[in-house]
Amino acid sequence: MREPLSFKVFRVVILTVLTLFVLVPMWVLFTSSVKPLGDVQGKFEWWPSHVTFQPFKDIWSTVPLGKYFLNSVIVCSISMVLSVIVAIFAGYAVSRWTFRGRSVFTTTILSTQMFPGILFLLPLFLLFVNIDKALGFTLLYQTRVGLIVTYLTFSLPFAIWMLAGYFDGIPRELDEAARVDGASTLTTLLRVVLPAARPGVIAVAVYSFMTSWGEVLFASQMTSPKTQTLSIGLQSYSTQINVYWNQVMAASLVVSVPVVLAFLLLQRYLVAGLTAGAVK
Repeated sequence: MREPLSFKVFRVVILTVLTLFVLVPMWVLFTSSVKPLGDVQGKFEWWPSHVTFQPFKDIWSTVPLGKYFLNSVIVCSISMVLSVIVAIFAGYAVSRWTFRGRSVFTTTILSTQMFPGILFLLPLFLLFVNIDKALGFTLLYQTRVGLIVTYLTFSLPFAIWMLAGYFDGIPRELDEAARVDGASTLTTLLRVVLPAARPGVIAVAVYSFMTSWGEVLFASQMTSPKTQTLSIGLQSYSTQINVYWNQVMAASLVVSVPVVLAFLLLQRYLVAGLTAGAVK
């Protein structure tokens, strides 16, 4: 059936509005990053009258952006790897075995996504402080380790649920054929099932990294000046004397590069992983 003309016009209008909704802020972000500070603080102009790339150089000296960048890379990478590893084994167990409490387990991990993150802030704070007090040294509170554990509590439920659904779409006959050939359960998972679930694993990895990279609430409370991440470090461009808006914009572009590149390189795996459950 041919699409009605009114539907085509409506679709074009909606897509145009959504495109402008995304591109206009990005244009303002970019043009502000290549303006001198005085031009950014003055009358707004869609096109910069003076173009300079000095803000991209100054962002590294105005605040210790390199330290914040390193903290974010370490925390997000480790939390991503741990999320993927735990989700693979937990998702495979939920998908392939029937055990007592299975439905309660899956319902519980999924129900945690309904609660706002701020609800867990005080309990985690008290847990970390009391654990450190019991140990006699700082392990969790205001450390990278504590931030990694915090991010795992939010990325793991979705990761387990998603991989369990993806494993459900992989025929069980593959497992049975591998066991007939003498493969153990672990070998079957790693050499037979896991290669077939590559899109789902990559989707979980990208999701875990992206959610950790831009997290602000817990990073603002669970870090110290030595362990602050990029999402909190960007606030350092605002001082009591001035706000370096052009450097804020430049730093925002720089810190977005890893996530944008990861999404562009892995988008086909990400889309395949997120849609597999609906298709299968």
